Amino acid sequence: MVTGEFYHVYNRGIDRRPTFTDKKELRYAEESIKFYRFSSPPMRLSYFLSLGVDRRDQLYKELTKTSLLIEIISYCLMPNHFHFLIRQENDKGIAKFMSNFQNSYTRYFNTKNRRDGPLFLDQFKATRVETDEQLLHLSRYIHLNPYSSFVVKTLFNLESYPWSSLSEFLGRREGFCKKDLILSSFNKTEDFKNFVFNQADYQRKLEMVKHLTFES
Repeated sequence: MVTGEFYHVYNRGIDRRPTFTDKKELRYAEESIKFYRFSSPPMRLSYFLSLGVDRRDQLYKELTKTSLLIEIISYCLMPNHFHFLIRQENDKGIAKFMSNFQNSYTRYFNTKNRRDGPLFLDQFKATRVETDEQLLHLSRYIHLNPYSSFVVKTLFNLESYPWSSLSEFLGRREGFCKKDLILSSFNKTEDFKNFVFNQADYQRKLEMVKHLTFES
């Protein structure tokens, strides 16, 4: 993968098994994304999270002064898979980030659920984004995933879905995404919201057709 280029990176659980089953797991996954995007984390995430709040804040401020492996543009965590829109910032940055993220989360998940073995498919998928138009449409596709897959039933629920970067893009919370690369194409946040939501029902129909095709 080429440094400075954008990629759609995604993976799913082995046998499509659930990988994020409760809020605690989802929070750990988000912390792992946030922590392992840096080139040189000083310790494992599990140890970092065991520290007091003041010490964590201090270490995180120090981390933000170091180089990044990748820049997260947008993301979505789903019950049995995930999507990242990523720009590689260092040589082999995506591969290193994905190894750290998946290994850290798998250790946590296995310990919590008293299981052994791999959780995700061995090889994640990474598709290069060729144009600015693709970048915008891919961000929309990722943010619509919970709606198109019926994880949430309504667009109102999608707007407050806590396990993607959409709420960050809409200004509902602080986050860690490089969202200006997407939002700079819109005059205001409401325009971006309309861009995403106006495609929602069409994307949901496509998802339904895909499932019917696979099941036939």
